[in-house]
Amino acid sequence: MSKYLLNKFLFTVDRDPDLTERYHDNPRETVAEWEAEHGHHILNCIDAEHSTWLKFDGTEREALATHDHPTLLELGAHPFPTLTLFIGMFERDYEPMGFQTRVRPAAGPRDHALSRHRHLSARRNGSTSRAGHAGRFPTAH
Repeated sequence: MSKYLLNKFLFTVDRDPDLTERYHDNPRETVAEWEAEHGHHILNCIDAEHSTWLKFDGTEREALATHDHPTLLELGAHPFPTLTLFIGMFERDYEPMGFQTRVRPAAGPRDHALSRHRHLSARRNGSTSRAGHAGRFPTAH
């Protein structure tokens, strides 16, 4: 398992509109192609610098190939590139803010980023509900 490679995939795909569309439409093929063509390049180094050991494990590959962002977060994917990529790919399939606020059954630690977003959105909209967040977020006095 490599958090570096996982985050590198999310980072590089998010910054390439054509690659983002390919990943949206054909995720399994895109993951395999990206891993073969780009996975061994080290970011911010000259092209001659390559890694000989970086590759996705089966769990990472399957999570990427099935667009399973909660599992990606569990595996150590950074929330920012994960959510910006997935929002960019799927925002057109939901009502405004729908992707960001959808709830996954059996919420656990992997849903922290989305639940924090919902909590902060509720606070901005005047809700004072703090269920499940006692002590995590400061209150204004």
